[in-house]
Amino acid sequence: MHILIVVILVMIDQITKVIAQRTLMFSEPIILVNNFLQLNYVENRGAAFGILQNQRIFFIVMTIAVIGAIVYFRYKSNELNRSSQVIFDFIIAGAIGNLIDRIRLTYVIDFIDVNFWGFYDFPVFNFADVFLVCSTILLSLLIILDKHELG
Repeated sequence: MHILIVVILVMIDQITKVIAQRTLMFSEPIILVNNFLQLNYVENRGAAFGILQNQRIFFIVMTIAVIGAIVYFRYKSNELNRSSQVIFDFIIAGAIGNLIDRIRLTYVIDFIDVNFWGFYDFPVFNFADVFLVCSTILLSLLIILDKHELG
């Protein structure tokens, strides 16, 4: 069941990136909500917020190591509750989604562009990033509230 979750999430990420690449690569951004949300094709050769540009090998090695560690921990730990297990599946899927891009394209396709009405222009991101960030926040909350394990 958990592998199916990861596969479905990776497929969502990769399919949306292919669609974004085909429809947005050589076009103007598509505005969905004026001054807030648009679809805008960006090739990110760094990490979050564009840091560590052109460090592809570093990101590939680190991502594989992190995925390996999470998978090992996820399947060796008998104490994780169902919520924590699914959260780890989302983290794994997000990491795999961006890893596929780095290996296949040498960059990560980002296309979701949020601007908070001129107050803050958030870095462009993708569904793998959403999976990673949201699941990490949820896991952090579970750990803080001591609800990540059975019992």
